[in-house]
Amino acid sequence: MTVHVSPQACPALVLNADYRPLSYYPLSLWSWQDAIKAVCLERVHIVSEYDAVVRSPSFEMRIPSVISLKDYVHPAKYPAFTRFNVFLRDRFQCQYCGSRHDLTFDHVIPRSRGGRTTWDNVVAACSPCNLRKANRMPRDIGMIPHQTPYQPTVHDLHNNGRAFPPNYLHESWIDYLYWDIELEP
Repeated sequence: MTVHVSPQACPALVLNADYRPLSYYPLSLWSWQDAIKAVCLERVHIVSEYDAVVRSPSFEMRIPSVISLKDYVHPAKYPAFTRFNVFLRDRFQCQYCGSRHDLTFDHVIPRSRGGRTTWDNVVAACSPCNLRKANRMPRDIGMIPHQTPYQPTVHDLHNNGRAFPPNYLHESWIDYLYWDIELEP
């Protein structure tokens, strides 16, 4: 098949069977090749298309811009415990000073004092605050996190992710990304 536009310019937004994105952050996108393969295997419905076309000697198809899964995928209730998800839960902000630069993570109760690497004990922290706190307890140094660490739900992370929209949003995606936000009167 040949494509007359840059393939990177044609990702498909992937919606669950209920027409909600599988993920907001990172946004659930498939390459145009994966989207067409899913269409050919009859695993998805095409909701919207680009003007771009792919062709082979016996086949022509507009590239899908929005697809929905035919079968509903039950989302996990709780996200994986990863550095990125900790940053997203904490809105990419140091929980001690509010900085958004040079982020790492900090064990509120230091590991040297029995603290574990869990949702309930890890917060986003900038390097200067992390170095200043070191292996001391928060109350001993007066560095209490702005938000008590907690295990977020996938819904919590989706809500936080909306505050950090992707660099690229195709116009055909907009109706499916923010349809469940309360409208202003």
